[in-house]
Amino acid sequence: MNKYFSNLLFTGIILTMTTGIIRAEEPINKKILNMKEFKTNEFPALPYSYDALEPYIDAQTMEIHYEKHHRAYFNNFIAAVKGSDLENASIEKIFAEVSKASDAVRNNGGGFYNHVIFWDNLGKGSSGPSPELAAAINTAFGSFEKFKETFDNAAKTRFGSGWAWLYLTSDKKLAVGSTPNQDNPLMDVSPVKGIPLLAIDVWEHAYYLKYQNRRPEYVEAFWNVVNWDTVNRRYADAVR
Repeated sequence: MNKYFSNLLFTGIILTMTTGIIRAEEPINKKILNMKEFKTNEFPALPYSYDALEPYIDAQTMEIHYEKHHRAYFNNFIAAVKGSDLENASIEKIFAEVSKASDAVRNNGGGFYNHVIFWDNLGKGSSGPSPELAAAINTAFGSFEKFKETFDNAAKTRFGSGWAWLYLTSDKKLAVGSTPNQDNPLMDVSPVKGIPLLAIDVWEHAYYLKYQNRRPEYVEAFWNVVNWDTVNRRYADAVR
């Protein structure tokens, strides 16, 4: 293993993964991600227990979502870049030119990264947006309630599978949008582009065991487990 690993700043978030393991005691967004240091038998740790988000997201869904879906994206992403020029590339670079990559890289790289963001912006006991983020939300949307309405609409109306995002545009403005499948705002193919701040997974596997076809109910429950401390930190990093 190299003595020094390059730091990658992307999405206003620093991810560190020197052994392929994200340790739960350290914020995921304070880490570095370098593909060279991944090991296929080492999977990023979930930063809380499966039942930590009950009753809003049930333990069985969390376990299946994390152990089956996220793990598969991780393993398939590693396999997709192994032996190629992308093996030593940063996630930022891969996503910035993902239109040139294979579908396996795009779909599994997005699936891996999006879930890391998603797990990290979930939790309980968070107080809400920081004064700085709250002010930016008011400027962009008129009020926090208007922001929630816009975000909810993006999540509820995303046809089929995908994600909804709060993100920061290149001109440092907040915006809300959705992406299909496992695309995200960092990708050159994405219909919305910017730095991800808050994400919700609206693939059916994220909610079907508990909510069945009631996606709107799942989206509304999501607000009870948003980790605003993480979102606030992402915003502060992104606007610097």
